[in-house]
Amino acid sequence: MEMSPILLKDALTRLKRAQGQLGAVIAMIENGEDCRRVLTQLAAVSSAVDRAGFKIIATGMRECQTARQRGEEPPMSEEELEKLFMSLS
Repeated sequence: MEMSPILLKDALTRLKRAQGQLGAVIAMIENGEDCRRVLTQLAAVSSAVDRAGFKIIATGMRECQTARQRGEEPPMSEEELEKLFMSLS
């Protein structure tokens, strides 16, 4: 299913933020910073990526529901969406 960047604006924002955070984590490791601080920031990156994934799945679910309401065949089945959702956990 192709998704519009407009519909995924929030997910893109989260991913761009995570990209910056990941760069900071890499720099922290390269500079030999304390492992607790590194892991705390790495956990924040992981959470941001997870939330972006959930946002993408939610957007896909809405798109499929909208297609059904219009009497169209949704671009993905519920089983496919569920499989993608489960891949995030």
